[in-house]
Amino acid sequence: MDKWKNQGEGDKESARKYNQETEAFAKSGKVEKAAKDAKEALDGSEGAELKQAEKAGKAHSKGEDPQLHKKASS
Repeated sequence: MDKWKNQGEGDKESARKYNQETEAFAKSGKVEKAAKDAKEALDGSEGAELKQAEKAGKAHSKGEDPQLHKKASS
């Protein structure tokens, strides 16, 4: 496959790679350390900068996906 092939919106190959790498990280045993490191960063000297970056990112958001809190029907 051409490395730079344009797949348009919904790039399946990138989504598949992201999902594989996310699953591998979750199974790696490194999640707790990463969470601890993130908390320390937020509580430490770079906390204000990180919170500002989060605020800037959220400013571009259309909000949370309503499906996130939708109860599954039985």
